[in-house]
Amino acid sequence: MTISLDLGLTSADVRIEQKKVCFPDGQELSWEQVESIQSAENSCFVVEQDSLSKVQFFSEKTNRLYSLMPTSKAPTMLVSGIPMHRIKGTDPMQDTQEKIKTIKPVVGMVLDTATGLGYTAVRAAKTADLVLTIELDPAALDVARCNPWSQGLFDNPKIMQVIGDSFEQVEEMETERFDRIIHDPPAFSLAGDLYSGVFYQQLYRVLRTGGRMFHYIGDPMSKSGRNITAGVVARMKTAGFRTVKKAPRAFGVVGYK
Repeated sequence: MTISLDLGLTSADVRIEQKKVCFPDGQELSWEQVESIQSAENSCFVVEQDSLSKVQFFSEKTNRLYSLMPTSKAPTMLVSGIPMHRIKGTDPMQDTQEKIKTIKPVVGMVLDTATGLGYTAVRAAKTADLVLTIELDPAALDVARCNPWSQGLFDNPKIMQVIGDSFEQVEEMETERFDRIIHDPPAFSLAGDLYSGVFYQQLYRVLRTGGRMFHYIGDPMSKSGRNITAGVVARMKTAGFRTVKKAPRAFGVVGYK
């Protein structure tokens, strides 16, 4: 029987027996274990030494649970139950592509303010000279290491990872360092400081003249999305961005310096 053992990236042949399933690397799962995977529709699993474990990590740093959730294509990450990508009517890779397209061409030095599973950094690194990506919580990177779709985050020499709070890290960066910024923060309820005028001033400072910044906000058609977008646009203009345009397909806005 041919199936995928890496969430759809490749295919492999497994041997089906009466009481177990045998994998190419010699590992085995009982049918009870296979059924437990099938019943957990919102979870991904790792098989090690014939044992099964969910891809999830609890962070003592933020008191949040991070887990990997399968979709029709690449998985997304759940943070305290909230998906970090759009998955309704789309998938995480298409979602990432829509964000990247808003500031094309993605060239030179790129700042990614929220690593997550690393899809944005990996995609940006295809054309950029260097991508500096910041992740607040090491637990998020633990999830990424278990995700076959995230491996470019760890083996691409054009990606530089930083662990820390973007609010603090950007403040220490040199002025006009980046040609493009991709600001895809967690929901406002989880990271309100990353939607503040003070933070936008710092992002404007580190963006080179002529540069562009994409800021993901959320569904522009929802009541909360409309309200947050209006505030974001006003604060970005106050921070110095000469033009701020809505990017409804990407659920965000683009600021120009």
